[in-house]
Amino acid sequence: MSPEIRHPRRTFLKASATSIAVSGFAANSGAAITSRKQPSAAPFQPAQAKQVDAGVLNVGYFEFGPRDASPVLLLHGFPYSVDSYIEVAPLLGSRGCRVIVPYLRGHGTTRFRDRATPRSGQQGAIGIDVIDLMDALKVDRAVLAGYDWGGRAACVAAALWPARCAGLVSVNSYLIQDIAHAQLPLAPAVESGLWYQFYFQTERGRAGLAANRREIARTLWTRNSPNWHFDEATLDRHAAAFDNPDYVDVVIHSYRHRLGLAEGHAPYVDLERRLAALPAITVPTITLDGKADGVVLATDGKASAAKFSGARSHRIVESAGHNLPEEAPREFADAVLELVAARRAG
Repeated sequence: MSPEIRHPRRTFLKASATSIAVSGFAANSGAAITSRKQPSAAPFQPAQAKQVDAGVLNVGYFEFGPRDASPVLLLHGFPYSVDSYIEVAPLLGSRGCRVIVPYLRGHGTTRFRDRATPRSGQQGAIGIDVIDLMDALKVDRAVLAGYDWGGRAACVAAALWPARCAGLVSVNSYLIQDIAHAQLPLAPAVESGLWYQFYFQTERGRAGLAANRREIARTLWTRNSPNWHFDEATLDRHAAAFDNPDYVDVVIHSYRHRLGLAEGHAPYVDLERRLAALPAITVPTITLDGKADGVVLATDGKASAAKFSGARSHRIVESAGHNLPEEAPREFADAVLELVAARRAG
């Protein structure tokens, strides 16, 4: 029997991990999501990023809210940046959370501390980056929230270091990769959306990413989020994070490793061995699917239920696509706040 998470106004999780609540959030179900009017002063200015040595990285990050408040880490995906949280981060900060938004390895102002360090993009690497950052910032426990690469990093950290994770918000549910079975084919309609993963297995794909990183992002965004009508300024903000000198190496290794076509790097052998067992996530969790996600189809969450042995609620967000925090910021922030409230209630 799983513990119950309580919200001050309502109980939203019940009993077992197989009891899954599915709900839509959008006030206007089915309405297209257009580019919101962004804050006049964008909260993520690379020149204003804080920097801290954390493990093998010097991490660029932003902070919002009181430093003595409940910590929340917001983790972005590919091909996106911290700007996915342009509304979520200030909102959570204004609601009394200490919000930390880092650039992942290979993005923005984050840099490797040593030239000799392998530019790994494998899941064990991005997972331990989360723990190293928490250690560097002296954060004992935090709610971890993310999507795509960031969701995977959060899932890895929650699964392998549950004592460090007060709660998890993960878009597309359980994101730890089953690399042993990566060569099994998927339905053609699904495979077609993963074209870039196959492209990146080739040297032509590496050259294409190096030359066309902004336009690859545009192409992926358009399919990933058909209802999100982003503007050029939004794309420009994200694409600035791709000008990192390690971006191509990290991205290429990530996609080659996940398909079993590149070796992992030595520092992560033990982590990858543990992840190969597809460990269950025991911490309180809210999983979200965008109903209009063009790359990972929305589900009722039941297929992944066994991977969440703690309290878990699954929700479908109407009209949102793959970049859910930017497309549906209030719904994403609400999920984080429910876990923060549960932690505070003890």
